[in-house]
Amino acid sequence: MLKEPNCSKRRCKHLTGVVKADGTERTERPACRAFPNGIPNKIAYGDDPHTKPVNGDGGIQYEQE
Repeated sequence: MLKEPNCSKRRCKHLTGVVKADGTERTERPACRAFPNGIPNKIAYGDDPHTKPVNGDGGIQYEQE
């Protein structure tokens, strides 16, 4: 089972759910509008709150619901 990502705990309005790269739980990753193929671990589970632009986010950062 996938651990709850920090962006979910902080209630980011851009969180969209979970993607499964190979269709199985083994490759589950949280996803959002900024990272539709999977949120980088440093944002999803690390200390980066994604309040400033990072490469590849398409100009979308954390916003509370």
